[in-house]
Amino acid sequence: MGVVMKVRIPTCHDKPGTTQIVQLTQQVVWIGYIKKYFYCASPFRCFCPVFLHSQMLWELVLLGEPLVVMAPSPSESSETVLALVNCISPLKYFSDFRPYFTIHDSEFKEYTTRTQAPPSVILGVTNPFFAKTLQHWPHIIRIGDLKPTGEIPKQVKVKKLKNLKTLDSKPGVYTSYKPYLNRDEEIIKQLQKGVQQKRPSEAQSVILRRYFLELTQSFIIPLERYVASLMPLQKSISPWKSPPQLRQFLPEEFMKTLEKTGPQLTSRIKGDWIGLYRHFLKSPNFDGWFKTRRKEMTQKLEALHLEALCEEDLLLWIQKHTEVETVDLVLKLKNKLLQADREHLPVKPDTMEKLRTHIDAIILALPEDLQGILLKTGMT
Repeated sequence: MGVVMKVRIPTCHDKPGTTQIVQLTQQVVWIGYIKKYFYCASPFRCFCPVFLHSQMLWELVLLGEPLVVMAPSPSESSETVLALVNCISPLKYFSDFRPYFTIHDSEFKEYTTRTQAPPSVILGVTNPFFAKTLQHWPHIIRIGDLKPTGEIPKQVKVKKLKNLKTLDSKPGVYTSYKPYLNRDEEIIKQLQKGVQQKRPSEAQSVILRRYFLELTQSFIIPLERYVASLMPLQKSISPWKSPPQLRQFLPEEFMKTLEKTGPQLTSRIKGDWIGLYRHFLKSPNFDGWFKTRRKEMTQKLEALHLEALCEEDLLLWIQKHTEVETVDLVLKLKNKLLQADREHLPVKPDTMEKLRTHIDAIILALPEDLQGILLKTGMT
């Protein structure tokens, strides 16, 4: 239609769920950050065959447990895997997931071997052959044909894995896993009522998404609060010393905070929250989440350190120090600018400009021969 759309695919430096307006040569181009790699349009339709167990499935995904989805078709397999990955949003799922896994995939031998425990991955399969080769996996979801809006498959109890013989087995969840949290009967009644009243699948999905979102937020808020406490106080940041380090994450110290500021403040669900946290702290999802948060906080400390340097009277400082120390300072400041650009530090543009001005002023205060050398040095 004669319209050119410019879209930027997210990089590892972008934060999920954010958008940005960027000015490019007199025209504003919208840069779309994709919230997820994939998106399941109707999670209720996917969870419908096993929605009684949706909270248990949320736990399994949260903990990065090995999961197999056995479905009649690639589309149903893919949709269900994506619904599972998205159910712990806004927490990112850090393990691998294969919406449609086949016997031709390179990891086929690794995933079907019985000589080692299954890896932390969610597989979606359709081939009846997998009912036998993946029987040793601890958690298997068998779904039938996804029903149209208004129909709901018969709900069944969790079954033992030994009852899963072929892909012709009845739909259900096959696992020996015992959930840490008590089942939330209110959401079950709400969804069942929606089915009886022929509520559209989209509306049911909105309810289910909100439920998963609130559940994940109730779980993650205490962790966010504790991790924020690991940040050093701003007054401890000195421009003439290296930025202070974050305090270490101590699991037992975190557990003690749950008594007063745990998920019970925001969630009505009862159960063994402590046990769930202990298990989560050993999972790939915690490892990925904490590494991301630690990187963000370390970058924040670097940015605050830069700001502290900018507030100093550097010309006064060089009057009290030797030329060698002054040259060393210039090189360090240039490295700071490079680091800020390379690591995308959360530094204000005016702070960067102020630092460049400081560097130029210091160089001009030095003898001409040194000025030439430092200007040639550029940004190295």
